[in-house]
Parts: sequence; C-alpha cells; structure tokens
Amino acid sequence: MTFLGHVVRFVVSALVLMLVGWLVPNFTVGGFWSALLLALVIALFGWILEGIFGRNISPFGRGIVGFLSSALVIWLAQFVVGGVRATIIGAILAALVIGIIDLFIPVGSPFRAAKNPTRS
Repeated sequence: MTFLGHVVRFVVSALVLMLVGWLVPNFTVGGFWSALLLALVIALFGWILEGIFGRNISPFGRGIVGFLSSALVIWLAQFVVGGVRATIIGAILAALVIGIIDLFIPVGSPFRAAKNPTRS
C-alpha cells in the first residue's frame, strides 16, 4: 500500500469513528483530530496485540476473540487520546458498529495486502 493509501485509510477510519461516536451512547469522540489520533492509536494497539498473540486476536481475526480484542483496544485508547470517552459497554457497542460498517465500507486488511504484494 502506498503512503497516500495509508493516509486515505486513516482519514476514512477517523470519519467512521466520528460517525460511531455520534451513533453509539457512552462513546464520544471530540472532533476530527481526536478521531484521527484515535485511529492511529487503535492501529498501533491492534498491531501490538497481534504481534503478541497472533493473527486471530486482531480485529481482522474471526470470532468473538477478535471482536472482544477490538472492544478492549477501543476502551484502552481513550486513556491515550484526549477528547475520547468510552465506557466498557460503549466500547463493545462501538466495536459492534465499526464491524457492521466495515462490512459495507471495508477499510482493508493488512493480511490481504501482504498476500498480494503487487496490488495496492
């Protein structure tokens, strides 16, 4: 993926997080810059968890473990990013809504990109 592709991916993720903050109770995002930083922190935390526990724990892994790890990452990210507040229930609901939105607007998986290095 090119640099511009990564930038677009994070901007789309930030917009999705702002939409989720508007839809989900107990999950708020202060503004676009908070959402963009939140998207970066979520990506970083997801990358760290995936490095420690393997692919199945990532949000791209299937099942309840991937879903719960997404909610945990969202909940933990609020302590790093200013302007973001989430309760545990809010983080679970946010992970659910983000998963549903990802069905219709897939941001992309780094695993698919690694399997096809010629495509960007």
